[in-house]
Amino acid sequence: MDDAVEFGSRWYLILLNLLLFARGMDLLSTWLATPRLALEANPIARRLGWKWGLPFNVVVCAVFAAWPLPAVIISTTSVLVAARNFQSVWLMRTLGEEAYRQWMVERIHETQPVLYLGCLLAQVALFGTVGGGLMFFSRDWVPFGIGTGILAYAVAVLLFTLISLWRIRRESRSMDAN
Repeated sequence: MDDAVEFGSRWYLILLNLLLFARGMDLLSTWLATPRLALEANPIARRLGWKWGLPFNVVVCAVFAAWPLPAVIISTTSVLVAARNFQSVWLMRTLGEEAYRQWMVERIHETQPVLYLGCLLAQVALFGTVGGGLMFFSRDWVPFGIGTGILAYAVAVLLFTLISLWRIRRESRSMDAN
């Protein structure tokens, strides 16, 4: 099932629904967490905003529903991102986007960088191990795709967390200079 499926076929519609659900959960969890996208770590999503981000995601779903393996990878990654977002939505909504961001920045400044980065790397390595293990031991495209999606999630967590840390440090330096 690693070949393309025909547009409008039963498999296409199954994969399209899977993608729409997974991307929809990612978008819903993001909207609940940060309606103004002030906390969005992905610079592309932040730049697209809601106006262009929603139609872009529908097009992504429609295109990738034709390819089963990428559809499973994207769906797995999206569901894991949504789960991570939902973990903190309650706190983000309670404090508000800016207050939550400021609270997190203060906690990061109070934490030794080695401890923070060590915990981040441990989290990424553990997720990556599960994803890599699924990829390595799979004999079928579905578990391979799920493993790849888990590994992609680990890479996304690492990349976007480091981007956020870099932004926090850059903003702190500019504030210290003023």
